[in-house]
Amino acid sequence: MGTLIKNLPITAWAEDDRPREKLVNKGRQVLSDAELVAILIVSGSREETAVELSKRILASVHNNLNELSKLGVNDLKKFKGIAEAKAISIIAALELGRRRKEAEIEKRKKIITSMDAYHLFKPLLLDLPHEEFWVIFLDRSNHLIKKEMISRGGVTGTVVDLKIIFKTGIEHLASSIILCHNHPSGNRKPSEQDLQITKKLKEAGRLLEIPVLDHVILCENGYYSFADEGLL
Repeated sequence: MGTLIKNLPITAWAEDDRPREKLVNKGRQVLSDAELVAILIVSGSREETAVELSKRILASVHNNLNELSKLGVNDLKKFKGIAEAKAISIIAALELGRRRKEAEIEKRKKIITSMDAYHLFKPLLLDLPHEEFWVIFLDRSNHLIKKEMISRGGVTGTVVDLKIIFKTGIEHLASSIILCHNHPSGNRKPSEQDLQITKKLKEAGRLLEIPVLDHVILCENGYYSFADEGLL
């Protein structure tokens, strides 16, 4: 866009340089992340355009949209020019993107590998600042019957109730289950608590004939599978 228009309001830019007009005339794919965010926030301030403000916001998260999605309303309001309504618009747009990705993944109903489980839960758990423990309930052909959050915890852990898990499994006539939770810390390795919970659930599943096929731990840099590591 060049230095000559840097301090001009967007309305004074050439039509092809304005994010909205650019989207209409050239298609959404040609817009940068900053230009897309600028469309959401509509306007900047006297000191900077909406695009410049968007670039500053993105720079604060190293231009990583996954990191941007972790910011809350109050985090975004710290940027001059972002009031509550604009912050909500950004958060809502990112959430729609996450849900779209989740809907695409839901079409793959059969869960065979740890990677299948990882892709199922990645949109749900990857950006969370706290731990959540989920269970996948499967039929005899490993088709997804239901996925359900069992508990929500803090940064370092969550409480898991065996009775709730297997009650749900029995009610839905599940033939097997896969456990899944996230590690916001980024450490893929299971904690001692993770090992103990998995052991208890494995034993209960064997008695109730609803075997635990895997326990997958998600974090930003990948996942850990108990089954792949030979721990089940």
